[in-house]
Amino acid sequence: MAALSIRAKAAVIRALYALPKPVRRLMAGPPVRIDGQELALDAQLIIRVKNLSGSDVFADPIEKSRTRYEDLSLVIGYKPPTPVAAREVVIPSEHGDIPATLYTPADVPEPSALLVYYHGGGWSVGSRTSHDPVARYLATHAGVRMLSVEYRRAPEHRSPAAAQDAIAGFEYAHRQAAGLGADPDRIAVGGDSAGGNLAAVTAQQAVRRGGAVPAFQLLMYPPTDISTRRPSRDLFAQGSTFTDQNLRWALANYIPPGTDVSDPRLSPLHGEVTDLPPAYIASAGFDPLRDEGEAYADKLRAGGIPVALSRQADLPHAYLNFVGIGGRFAEAAAEAAGALRLGLAVARPRLAAKAV
Repeated sequence: MAALSIRAKAAVIRALYALPKPVRRLMAGPPVRIDGQELALDAQLIIRVKNLSGSDVFADPIEKSRTRYEDLSLVIGYKPPTPVAAREVVIPSEHGDIPATLYTPADVPEPSALLVYYHGGGWSVGSRTSHDPVARYLATHAGVRMLSVEYRRAPEHRSPAAAQDAIAGFEYAHRQAAGLGADPDRIAVGGDSAGGNLAAVTAQQAVRRGGAVPAFQLLMYPPTDISTRRPSRDLFAQGSTFTDQNLRWALANYIPPGTDVSDPRLSPLHGEVTDLPPAYIASAGFDPLRDEGEAYADKLRAGGIPVALSRQADLPHAYLNFVGIGGRFAEAAAEAAGALRLGLAVARPRLAAKAV
């Protein structure tokens, strides 16, 4: 696979998933069961392909890793059911201009709800390009506009640079809602993996700042507590889409030496959750980060915040990246899009009660 062109790789993937289920099972190997969960065949097959290819995004020199990660979106692909317009947006901030892309599905009215989205990729790889299929899927299936924010990445820009840009992205969206075609009272924050972490941080910091607060949080398998090693880190340390070694690589890029890793801007599980907006939190069953995402849901609930926690027990980390394959990946993504649609449909104006 490594030597093939993008087009050839895409053709191979399409051919694999078009095979009869018994053949795909034979190629994927015997069912994988860990912690009372069975990995979905769709997921097991893509992991098998990844492992046979020898490709590990979160291990190579950074530029090579970024190229491989962006290539994945071209290999998997995704064609939305309705046209989606995309235009470039520049978000000014005290740390420099932040590029972003505004996605607008053809059938979305103006003004509409808006999701400010932060891509995954361990704060080091990933981009608007790598997450273009994710953006188009969520925008069309949730019926919202989406502002995909190109925050600064590590190791060139370490924490708190990404969080600063994430916060600036939300504040810009609220301030410029009219120009984005958005209803300022229905602006959510969301992201997957590292982006889910940034969305949670942004919601907390919005409350602390005493201004506008997101109407909803869409947190997809987010890292929420860098300071604590929970059982899922060991249960799913190897052999999946994202390993414990990958996580350590990402953290080494992102966190400056000597940093307090319990800082809520890194570990939102240690932050104040009072007055936060409702949230949909998805965890993946076969994910080193599973337990900390679920622990964050527990903390929000204990603080009186409405939370829908959904463990996709048969899927691995980063399952949104494979939505173009369909099957279980698309089913899980559809649930997230539905939760976002519902959450923003019932959203009410939110301002922080006070600066904390």
